[in-house]
Amino acid sequence: MKLRRLLAACTALVLLGSIPVAGASAAPRFTNYVALGDSYTSAPFVPLPDLLSLGCARSYSNYPKLLAAALHVRHLTDVSCGGADTTNMTQPQSTVLGTAAPQFDALTPDTDLVTVGIGGNDFGVFGSIIDTCPGLRASDPTGAPCKAHFTVDGVDTLKAKIAQTQTRIAIVVQGIKARSPKAKILLVGYPKIAPEHGTCPSVLPFADGDYAYLYSIEQALNAAVSNAAAAGGATYVDTFGPSTGHDACAPDGQAWIQGKDINLLRAISYHPRYEGEAGMASLTYKTLTGAPATVTATEQSAWAAKARTLAKQAAASPQALEASLNRVRTSAQR
Repeated sequence: MKLRRLLAACTALVLLGSIPVAGASAAPRFTNYVALGDSYTSAPFVPLPDLLSLGCARSYSNYPKLLAAALHVRHLTDVSCGGADTTNMTQPQSTVLGTAAPQFDALTPDTDLVTVGIGGNDFGVFGSIIDTCPGLRASDPTGAPCKAHFTVDGVDTLKAKIAQTQTRIAIVVQGIKARSPKAKILLVGYPKIAPEHGTCPSVLPFADGDYAYLYSIEQALNAAVSNAAAAGGATYVDTFGPSTGHDACAPDGQAWIQGKDINLLRAISYHPRYEGEAGMASLTYKTLTGAPATVTATEQSAWAAKARTLAKQAAASPQALEASLNRVRTSAQR
């Protein structure tokens, strides 16, 4: 419990000290906040790990905990879980270390704030890209073999699946409303993995033409999340646009996303680092307060410094490092 309070205090200082609030409304007050989502929410390997989250691989520095600290929320229930998709809102989820309860079990009539980061795992879209595209680069390094692989009879099969995911996410919103009718609901989008222009094959081992394909898949996924929010009366938090310049190809200190290599002191591959989680928390906070949804150089510098500090703390904690190693040996979850 002391560790939780210490991290909450530190993260509140990092976030609140750099969020521009000029022209924005005062931060709303929330009492019972529930965080739902997949591993972009749970933040596997982002230091310091919540060892009690077991197979869900949650971090003490994921965006729900940073947001809760910034908002001074009285009670946070974070049930995000690596590998979750929309079905795990109402159905149990099997993990390598046990079974996670349906995430909707955390919702109550008194819940007044809900954030949701979900959709990338539905129909295996994210896993299909990560498992398939790097292996196809050698066959056509300057072409787009991954796009060709997933295009069947002129139909992009991944984008067709994302269209179905939109319906699922809309149903999730309705399920939250039914269980927590007083809640403010925010659907948090996914930040950029690939840059809009350029390549970095040592970090993202995709064929040159498939960078644009990955970018377009991310655009489609975020559009699905945004459309589902609009259809259900929820609020969409855009992290895709504001993360420009902070994709996996960006230099260290600017990148929000880890590249192909797992870093036990930063993040699992193709997932947000601390800087990405802090960025998602900041953008969610700004959406709630009406502040401009931009990322300042001052914020980014503070997040990069905090990431270095947390990495040093994690390296000095054999128990946390061993727990991370065990997860590497047994799983690779989104």
